Amino acid sequence: MAKKVKSRNAAQAAVKKRSGSKAAARSSARKAVKSKARSASARSSAKKAVRPKQRIAISHHREEDFKADGLRAYAKYRDLGIADASHGLARAHVIRLQGPCNPDEVSKLHFHAVDFQMVYVLKGWVKTYMDGEGETLMKEGSAWTQPPKIKHMILDYSDDVELLEVILPAEFKTVELKA
Repeated sequence: MAKKVKSRNAAQAAVKKRSGSKAAARSSARKAVKSKARSASARSSAKKAVRPKQRIAISHHREEDFKADGLRAYAKYRDLGIADASHGLARAHVIRLQGPCNPDEVSKLHFHAVDFQMVYVLKGWVKTYMDGEGETLMKEGSAWTQPPKIKHMILDYSDDVELLEVILPAEFKTVELKA
């Protein structure tokens, strides 16, 4: 009987040892995962710390703020001050497309190298083409997003159209494509 107790104790000790090894391995794995998470968090915090603190941007409507100094020659833009306040994180402006629409000038397939783009129709209407969506008539109150690098173009618009556009980042490249 003493032999059985001894061998049972030896077996139990071996099981405890293996369990201890597994527990140690699990503990090691947990520590590695936590360490990676902490370093990723530290990298993320470091990236956030690099960007200057955003400022408040207030913009009141003034007709003289609409300028023909933007991407499209057939449009006037009213910058809302977001690019400066966000240190280039985003841009927001009101766009007035100058009528009447000249399809030869406006209907050029292109895309923008952006992270985000959203358009909201404040007044009038605009007819657009977006790759994968086709032709769509957007009216006052309509809003849409354009995924990064989606091919699109304006087909037509009303003489009184005004659009609010929000883009990330503030500076981006536009690529015109051959039809």
